[in-house]
Amino acid sequence: MDNCNGDTTAFENKLTHNRSFLYGDAVFETLKIVQGKILFLEDHYFRLMASMRILRMEIPLDFTMEFFEEQLLSTVKNEGFLDSARVRITVYRNDGGYYLPLTNTISYLIHATPLQNQVYVLESKSCEVDLYKDFYISKQLLSTLKTTNKVLHVAASIYANENDLDNCILLNESKNVVEVLQGNIFMLQGTKLITPPISEGCCNGILRKQLIALAKKMEGLEVVEEIISPFDLQKADELFYTNVIKGIQSITKYRKKEFKTDLASSLVEKLNELILN
Repeated sequence: MDNCNGDTTAFENKLTHNRSFLYGDAVFETLKIVQGKILFLEDHYFRLMASMRILRMEIPLDFTMEFFEEQLLSTVKNEGFLDSARVRITVYRNDGGYYLPLTNTISYLIHATPLQNQVYVLESKSCEVDLYKDFYISKQLLSTLKTTNKVLHVAASIYANENDLDNCILLNESKNVVEVLQGNIFMLQGTKLITPPISEGCCNGILRKQLIALAKKMEGLEVVEEIISPFDLQKADELFYTNVIKGIQSITKYRKKEFKTDLASSLVEKLNELILN
């Protein structure tokens, strides 16, 4: 580490050994809290446990769902954000080793920020997207996990900003649609709602799961997990993406094609009914 006066802070010393910082050896969950309640708590907890097992992290015996919930809520309560908050827990393998860790034990970091809205709101602003083709997502299990290795998403975010886009559509090595920068993508064609299957490399999204279940209950709507090619996007009636914090965000323009927002609006209403009951 370069330091002109040879002095180092305790924080810097910690970073030189932190495996999340050095190797991206960490997984995380970002959750929404409304009125002191964690939305979709069970789904978040079991996804985190599954991710830790896949990465061979040692899960402490006391890391129960009740402990998980208590840790998150106490952090948010201490910050005074219980009405509506975004909270993130990052679980990382403890210091030691290089690529090969010396231990599989873990530590975690929780931080929270306030949110403006308790309920989900479909933003009326325009959202223009295009394809990102500099790098591709791999069709493998690791791509479906929320790890701290998000350099592809960072590069694509910079690309979107440089090209006056609101978002980018990410592709896999087969040149099929995977997701957008901040969530899972859905495409409406006629009465058919399509989202890419997890096998295409998309994040195993919590709200993706909830939305599929909600949409399947809507009369006259067929919901399927199918491969989406970039050519299919031009034939879509509606495009939107989902994540736990934003809920649903409509994509209003892809290249020269503009899209409706009717289904997204209906799904936001149903989503709010779900979380407030």
